[in-house]
Amino acid sequence: MSKLTAVQIRQAKPKDKPYKLPDGQGLYFHVAESGKSTWRYRFRVDGKESTCVLGEYPDMSLEQARKARAEAREQVKAGKNPSHERQKEKQAVIEQQKAEQAAAANSFEAVAREWMERQQERWSRSHARAVLGTLERDAFPSLGGCPVDAVTPPMVLELLKSIENRGALEIARKLLQRMNAVFRYAVQSGKATYNPAADMQGVLKSRKVVHRAALSGDELPEFMQALMRADIDIATKLALQFTILTAARSGETRGATWAEISLDAALWRIPGERMKMDSPHTVPLSRQAVAVLERAGRLYGKEGLIFPGRDGVKLLSENTMLYALYRMGYHSRATVHGFRAVFSTMANEKGFDGDVIEKALAHEQRNKVRAAYHRSEYLEQRLELMQWWGNLLQEMEYDVL
Repeated sequence: MSKLTAVQIRQAKPKDKPYKLPDGQGLYFHVAESGKSTWRYRFRVDGKESTCVLGEYPDMSLEQARKARAEAREQVKAGKNPSHERQKEKQAVIEQQKAEQAAAANSFEAVAREWMERQQERWSRSHARAVLGTLERDAFPSLGGCPVDAVTPPMVLELLKSIENRGALEIARKLLQRMNAVFRYAVQSGKATYNPAADMQGVLKSRKVVHRAALSGDELPEFMQALMRADIDIATKLALQFTILTAARSGETRGATWAEISLDAALWRIPGERMKMDSPHTVPLSRQAVAVLERAGRLYGKEGLIFPGRDGVKLLSENTMLYALYRMGYHSRATVHGFRAVFSTMANEKGFDGDVIEKALAHEQRNKVRAAYHRSEYLEQRLELMQWWGNLLQEMEYDVL
């Protein structure tokens, strides 16, 4: 019969020697000299008397101790040693924790971050942020905690389809490409035996390619004269002229700063973080391009942005140059990016070397083997190309057709 009360337990204080307060049926409350109090159970198995600690007070209350005693008594009745059983339970918990830690270390997210760490030296910071952003937004929420070796093709397909269903086809394509690289690394490093993303070839929808509107070579003289006469903001006009003269992308021009320009060497050095392919790009400047820069310098100074927005500090907005084309009457007939196509077409027709033209456009070689043998900047050849282009555009401005 139980003897102790909760009040007696609370009032039990340490003494010079350890002592115990029996509760009945083998359960007793043990108080050490240090003040540490534990619930203990005395039992007999196979003719041998033993004792096991059920728990510490106050973490284990009197009521909980009696419940633990009842469970221990059942084990004794079954011929089991409660101490051994509790050790087995603790070991099982430890093994479970180890398994969970191992699974966490080999989760898709952990392996993906490890893969990214190994790419840092050859990636620009902007590209690394873009890759991580894609994974964090679209892959980690559903697959991040899953062991990398447990991810199946249907799981990958379900994820990609969910992204496609929101109309983000390009994101789905990039995510598949990056997941494929992660799984390939997992296989190579022994963390997985199979790449489930490799079976996704052909499952993604393809977006119909819409080519940007571009003028023909025959239409270019009329446009250049219209641009010279256009009643548009002078910074926008100069930015358009410079973009066309350098065959640059609009974003490269909008973000151009005087720190990137060497007027003496007639070079524009664009850092990798501002380039589409994350590689630095040097643009030889024609005399006409330098003249545009000189005029912008006289108007806005030669510090900070070359072609500032209306407040003189912020970048021109993304659509400023495009809307200027609209006001000139070229809606649906021309885009800023389309002048790169005009440049490429006319330069190829003129007979300039294709590799030189591609380098001028900052196009990376898709063939990696070929790219390894074509690392030349072709600066002299590109200066000749860009001066030919500048001369041609200048003639178009002043020719009466």
